[in-house]
Amino acid sequence: MTKIIGLTGGIGSGKTTVANEFSSLGIPVYIADLEARKLMQTDSVLNLIKAEFGSTVFDKGVLLREKLSEIVFNDSRKLEKLNGIVHPAVKKHFDEWLLDHKNNPFVIYETAILFESGSYKKCDFVINVEAPLEVRIQRVIERDNTTREKVLERIKNQWNDEEKSSKSDFIIKNTSIEAIKVEIVKILNFLRIKQINS
Repeated sequence: MTKIIGLTGGIGSGKTTVANEFSSLGIPVYIADLEARKLMQTDSVLNLIKAEFGSTVFDKGVLLREKLSEIVFNDSRKLEKLNGIVHPAVKKHFDEWLLDHKNNPFVIYETAILFESGSYKKCDFVINVEAPLEVRIQRVIERDNTTREKVLERIKNQWNDEEKSSKSDFIIKNTSIEAIKVEIVKILNFLRIKQINS
């Protein structure tokens, strides 16, 4: 039975870097946010978004992602509505993806909102990636060409590190790529021993 390893961390913590390291070691990685973005291009999801948010978030049939983001990140109820559309689609897609990787001893399921969405319940183990708050803010400002205020708003909508780490089996402190590699080796060794003994 394939074990699902949840990988999470606050915005700008370096989850993608950790996910890429796992991937480079031949472990299948499912990036939920990336897949959600693709699924938000499909007719079935777009129709549900239009029904919920109206045509103002569309321009000539194209979803205005920034406009939608602005709406949901400033209104937790609207964010819940959007998540209620996107999460079921991602869950279905992940279940299909998992079938394609059923011969792997474990896979990585990476998402920023692993706990917030309840997805952690389907994981056998959870890894939380931590990084200093100022480092995270700076990374996101540079990556998304955004403002400090907007980054802090998004951070406010996520669980904090203490909450995430208290529910996680492993914590990776993202201080350097070398530190990440060391932690990943430790985690993989633990998982392989667990697998042999199970």
